[in-house]
Amino acid sequence: MNTESHQKIPWVPASGFQLRKAGVQFDAVRVDGDPGRQLADLMEDITGGEPGPIVMEANGRRSVYFLVVPGSTGHRAWPAGVTRLTAGPGLVCYIPVPALNGATWPLSWRCPPTAEHRFGHALLLYYALAALRSPRSAACDR
Repeated sequence: MNTESHQKIPWVPASGFQLRKAGVQFDAVRVDGDPGRQLADLMEDITGGEPGPIVMEANGRRSVYFLVVPGSTGHRAWPAGVTRLTAGPGLVCYIPVPALNGATWPLSWRCPPTAEHRFGHALLLYYALAALRSPRSAACDR
C-alpha cells in the first residue's frame, strides 16, 4: 500500500508501530503460535483472501492478531488459548498496529487493512477456530 492509502486509515501509524486502545476503532482476537497462523490461513481461504486486517508478531509468542469490529468479541466464550482484546467496565486492552511500510519489526501485516472501518467478522473467526480444533477436523488431516 502506498502513503495515500494510509491517509484514509487514520489508526494506522505512519511509521514503526503504535498501540491502539481496544474498543475504539476495533477489538482484536489474539491466537499465539502455529494455531494462530493456521487460523489466518483458514480465514484467508474461506473469505477469498479478504479476512480483514491481520497482524503477525515475529518474536515471543509469535502472536497473530485478528482485528474485528469493536464490541464483537465479548458475547461468547472463546476457547482456551484465545485472548480477547476488548474494552469494558474496568478493562483496558491495547493492540499493536504496525505501519504499512518501513521498519515495523517484530510486527507485520499478514493482511493489511483496506479501509478505515473494514474489519474481520468475529463470528466467522469463532467458527473457523472451532473447526480447526474439532476432532473431526484433525481426522480429516490424516
